[in-house]
Amino acid sequence: MIEADVILFETERMYFRQFRAEDAQLLFELDSDPEVMRFISKGQPTPLNRIQNEFIPRFLEYYRQSPPQGFWAANLRRNHEFMGWFHLRPDRISPREMELGYRLKRSVWGRGLATEGARALLERALEEWGYARICARTLAGNLASRRVMEKVGLKFEAEFFYGENVLPGWTETERRAVKYSTQAKAPSQTIKVPGGSRAATLQL
Repeated sequence: MIEADVILFETERMYFRQFRAEDAQLLFELDSDPEVMRFISKGQPTPLNRIQNEFIPRFLEYYRQSPPQGFWAANLRRNHEFMGWFHLRPDRISPREMELGYRLKRSVWGRGLATEGARALLERALEEWGYARICARTLAGNLASRRVMEKVGLKFEAEFFYGENVLPGWTETERRAVKYSTQAKAPSQTIKVPGGSRAATLQL
Protein backbone atom coordinates (compact mmCIF):
# COMPACT_ATOMS: atom_id res chain seq x y z
CA MET A 1 0.00 0.00 0.00
CA ILE A 2 1.30 3.44 -0.94
CA GLU A 3 1.50 5.95 1.88
CA ALA A 4 -1.18 8.60 1.61
CA ASP A 5 1.23 11.53 1.81
CA VAL A 6 2.69 10.74 -1.62
CA ILE A 7 -0.68 10.52 -3.39
CA LEU A 8 -1.51 13.57 -5.49
CA PHE A 9 -5.17 12.73 -6.15
CA GLU A 10 -7.53 9.91 -7.04
CA THR A 11 -10.04 9.30 -9.84
CA GLU A 12 -12.71 6.63 -10.07
CA ARG A 13 -10.25 3.89 -11.06
CA MET A 14 -6.72 5.16 -10.36
CA TYR A 15 -4.58 7.33 -8.16
CA PHE A 16 -1.59 9.52 -9.01
CA ARG A 17 1.41 9.28 -6.72
CA GLN A 18 4.94 10.57 -6.60
CA PHE A 19 7.66 8.41 -8.09
CA ARG A 20 10.33 6.88 -5.85
CA ALA A 21 13.84 5.74 -6.67
CA GLU A 22 12.77 2.09 -6.45
CA ASP A 23 10.29 2.63 -9.31
CA ALA A 24 13.09 2.51 -11.89
CA GLN A 25 12.42 -1.14 -12.70
CA LEU A 26 8.73 -0.42 -13.32
CA LEU A 27 9.66 2.32 -15.76
CA PHE A 28 12.19 0.05 -17.47
CA GLU A 29 9.53 -2.63 -17.98
CA LEU A 30 7.10 -0.03 -19.34
CA ASP A 31 9.66 1.29 -21.83
CA SER A 32 10.70 -2.23 -22.88
CA ASP A 33 7.42 -2.89 -24.70
CA PRO A 34 7.97 -2.10 -28.42
CA GLU A 35 4.31 -1.15 -28.89
CA VAL A 36 4.43 1.34 -26.01
CA MET A 37 7.55 2.92 -27.53
CA ARG A 38 6.38 2.81 -31.14
CA PHE A 39 5.78 6.56 -31.48
CA ILE A 40 8.60 7.52 -29.12
CA SER A 41 11.69 5.58 -30.17
CA LYS A 42 10.45 3.26 -32.93
CA GLY A 43 10.13 0.53 -30.34
CA GLN A 44 13.61 0.79 -28.82
CA PRO A 45 13.71 0.40 -25.00
CA THR A 46 15.05 3.02 -22.62
CA PRO A 47 18.23 1.75 -20.88
CA LEU A 48 17.77 1.07 -17.17
CA ASN A 49 20.83 3.11 -16.21
CA ARG A 50 19.38 6.14 -17.99
CA ILE A 51 16.12 5.77 -16.08
CA GLN A 52 17.99 5.45 -12.78
CA ASN A 53 20.51 8.25 -13.35
CA GLU A 54 18.57 10.72 -15.48
CA PHE A 55 14.81 10.25 -15.40
CA ILE A 56 14.16 9.40 -11.74
CA PRO A 57 16.27 12.31 -10.36
CA ARG A 58 14.45 14.68 -12.74
CA PHE A 59 11.07 13.36 -11.63
CA LEU A 60 11.94 13.82 -7.96
CA GLU A 61 13.16 17.36 -8.55
CA TYR A 62 9.78 18.37 -9.99
CA TYR A 63 8.06 17.69 -6.65
CA ARG A 64 9.66 20.83 -5.21
CA GLN A 65 7.52 22.96 -7.53
CA SER A 66 4.29 24.71 -6.59
CA PRO A 67 1.68 24.63 -8.00
CA PRO A 68 2.20 20.96 -8.84
CA GLN A 69 4.00 19.94 -12.00
CA GLY A 70 6.02 16.93 -13.08
CA PHE A 71 5.58 13.20 -13.62
CA TRP A 72 3.37 11.00 -11.47
CA ALA A 73 3.00 7.24 -11.35
CA ALA A 74 -0.54 6.04 -12.01
CA ASN A 75 -1.76 2.99 -10.07
CA LEU A 76 -5.07 1.16 -10.27
CA ARG A 77 -7.12 1.63 -7.11
CA ARG A 78 -8.55 -1.90 -7.04
CA ASN A 79 -5.19 -3.69 -6.76
CA HIS A 80 -2.53 -0.91 -6.65
CA GLU A 81 -1.00 -2.17 -9.92
CA PHE A 82 1.37 0.28 -11.63
CA MET A 83 -0.18 1.15 -14.99
CA GLY A 84 2.12 3.91 -16.24
CA TRP A 85 2.49 7.63 -15.76
CA PHE A 86 1.03 11.05 -16.55
CA HIS A 87 2.90 14.33 -16.72
CA LEU A 88 2.26 18.07 -16.61
CA ARG A 89 5.39 20.08 -17.31
CA PRO A 90 6.49 23.26 -19.12
CA ASP A 91 6.20 22.61 -22.84
CA ARG A 92 9.61 22.09 -24.41
CA ILE A 93 8.76 24.21 -27.47
CA SER A 94 6.57 26.89 -25.82
CA PRO A 95 7.69 26.91 -22.14
CA ARG A 96 4.99 29.40 -21.09
CA GLU A 97 2.44 26.65 -21.68
CA MET A 98 2.11 23.45 -19.68
CA GLU A 99 2.27 20.20 -21.62
CA LEU A 100 0.05 17.24 -20.72
CA GLY A 101 1.29 13.73 -21.51
CA TYR A 102 1.08 10.09 -20.50
CA ARG A 103 2.51 6.62 -21.11
CA LEU A 104 0.55 3.51 -20.13
CA LYS A 105 1.19 -0.24 -20.16
CA ARG A 106 -0.32 -2.07 -23.10
CA SER A 107 -2.28 -4.30 -20.71
CA VAL A 108 -4.50 -1.35 -19.72
CA TRP A 109 -5.08 0.07 -23.20
CA GLY A 110 -8.62 0.25 -24.55
CA ARG A 111 -10.30 0.78 -21.19
CA GLY A 112 -10.60 4.57 -21.16
CA LEU A 113 -7.92 4.96 -18.50
CA ALA A 114 -5.82 7.40 -20.54
CA THR A 115 -8.86 9.61 -21.00
CA GLU A 116 -9.85 9.35 -17.34
CA GLY A 117 -6.41 10.27 -16.06
CA ALA A 118 -5.74 13.01 -18.61
CA ARG A 119 -9.12 14.64 -17.98
CA ALA A 120 -8.60 14.63 -14.21
CA LEU A 121 -5.12 16.14 -14.53
CA LEU A 122 -6.33 18.75 -17.00
CA GLU A 123 -9.20 19.81 -14.73
CA ARG A 124 -6.93 20.24 -11.74
CA ALA A 125 -4.33 22.13 -13.76
CA LEU A 126 -6.86 24.68 -15.01
CA GLU A 127 -9.34 24.91 -12.14
CA GLU A 128 -7.31 24.29 -8.98
CA TRP A 129 -3.67 24.99 -9.76
CA GLY A 130 -4.20 28.12 -11.84
CA TYR A 131 -2.40 27.21 -15.04
CA ALA A 132 -3.63 29.41 -17.89
CA ARG A 133 -2.93 27.24 -20.92
CA ILE A 134 -2.43 23.50 -21.42
CA CYS A 135 -1.21 21.78 -24.57
CA ALA A 136 -0.43 18.26 -25.73
CA ARG A 137 1.70 17.04 -28.62
CA THR A 138 1.98 13.75 -30.47
CA LEU A 139 3.08 12.39 -33.81
CA ALA A 140 0.45 12.86 -36.50
CA GLY A 141 0.07 9.12 -36.98
CA ASN A 142 -0.65 8.42 -33.31
CA LEU A 143 -4.41 8.37 -33.75
CA ALA A 144 -5.12 6.82 -30.34
CA SER A 145 -3.42 9.70 -28.50
CA ARG A 146 -5.13 12.25 -30.72
CA ARG A 147 -8.51 10.77 -29.80
CA VAL A 148 -7.66 11.05 -26.09
CA MET A 149 -6.74 14.72 -26.56
CA GLU A 150 -10.04 15.39 -28.26
CA LYS A 151 -12.08 13.48 -25.67
CA VAL A 152 -10.67 15.53 -22.78
CA GLY A 153 -11.50 18.81 -24.51
CA LEU A 154 -8.25 19.82 -26.18
CA LYS A 155 -8.66 21.44 -29.60
CA PHE A 156 -6.42 20.99 -32.63
CA GLU A 157 -4.11 23.99 -32.88
CA ALA A 158 -1.37 23.29 -35.40
CA GLU A 159 0.73 20.81 -37.30
CA PHE A 160 4.51 20.96 -36.95
CA PHE A 161 7.65 18.86 -37.33
CA TYR A 162 9.84 17.71 -34.46
CA GLY A 163 13.49 18.56 -35.05
CA GLU A 164 16.10 15.96 -35.89
CA ASN A 165 17.63 16.59 -32.47
CA VAL A 166 14.39 15.35 -30.88
CA LEU A 167 13.93 12.30 -33.11
CA PRO A 168 17.38 11.55 -34.56
CA GLY A 169 17.36 9.22 -37.53
CA TRP A 170 13.69 9.78 -38.31
CA THR A 171 12.65 11.16 -41.71
CA GLU A 172 10.84 14.48 -41.94
CA THR A 173 7.61 12.66 -42.76
CA GLU A 174 8.00 10.49 -39.65
CA ARG A 175 8.60 13.60 -37.53
CA ARG A 176 5.31 15.25 -38.56
CA ALA A 177 3.35 16.03 -35.42
CA VAL A 178 0.28 17.82 -34.11
CA LYS A 179 -0.43 20.13 -31.22
CA TYR A 180 -3.71 20.38 -29.31
CA SER A 181 -4.45 22.93 -26.60
CA THR A 182 -6.97 24.63 -24.35
CA GLN A 183 -6.97 27.48 -21.88
CA ALA A 184 -8.59 28.41 -18.62
CA LYS A 185 -11.99 30.02 -18.81
CA ALA A 186 -12.13 33.73 -18.12
CA PRO A 187 -13.51 34.47 -14.65
CA SER A 188 -17.18 35.39 -14.63
CA GLN A 189 -18.62 38.31 -12.74
CA THR A 190 -22.26 39.04 -11.92
CA ILE A 191 -23.27 42.61 -12.72
CA LYS A 192 -26.61 44.12 -11.78
CA VAL A 193 -28.12 46.08 -14.61
CA PRO A 194 -30.02 49.22 -13.47
CA GLY A 195 -33.74 48.85 -14.06
CA GLY A 196 -33.44 45.15 -14.76
CA SER A 197 -35.01 42.35 -12.77
CA ARG A 198 -32.16 39.90 -13.38
CA ALA A 199 -28.41 40.01 -12.99
CA ALA A 200 -26.16 39.44 -15.98
CA THR A 201 -23.13 37.15 -15.80
CA LEU A 202 -20.29 38.32 -18.01
CA GLN A 203 -17.05 36.62 -18.97
CA LEU A 204 -14.26 39.12 -18.27
